[in-house]
Amino acid sequence: MARLSPMMIIPLAIFAGFVGLALVGMMREDPEALPSARLNQPAPAVQVEAMQGEPGFTDADLRDGQVKLVNFWASWCAPCRVEHPNLTALAQEGIPVLGVNYKDKPENARAFLDELGNPYAALGADRSGRMALDWGVYGVPETYVIGADGTVLMRFAGPVTQRVIDEKFRPLLERQTAAD
Repeated sequence: MARLSPMMIIPLAIFAGFVGLALVGMMREDPEALPSARLNQPAPAVQVEAMQGEPGFTDADLRDGQVKLVNFWASWCAPCRVEHPNLTALAQEGIPVLGVNYKDKPENARAFLDELGNPYAALGADRSGRMALDWGVYGVPETYVIGADGTVLMRFAGPVTQRVIDEKFRPLLERQTAAD
């Protein structure tokens, strides 16, 4: 019987480790969801600069008695372009969408909105990324569902697609509307 050399054991051990990590990842309730330390807690402070010609928003707007979305986006973000029509459709349904322009040049953000339209009920610029850091944003786009009292109900990392709306946002929004 042949003995395994250490040079054969190391790759097998690494492979076994990757298999173990994959199994742990698949056993999570929703493998696509990134965890959020903010879930079911008050939304962090709003720290945005005004965007020229756009209504801004504050902490008080997050706690105004209405369920809303807070969407972190940037003009340089390709998935932000993909999700934009879906955010526009949600806004047209009457769901307030508050936009946080992340680490962007003002002229690029303006050009993005001029080209694609503006679905945001209010906008602010997070040029330094400080607000995104406080909220736990991994990268853009990222969208938070905020309850009427300002509580973070859901965090979704990635572009808001029709599937995300149908399977994640809409059921949550309907539960919140029924609870009010």
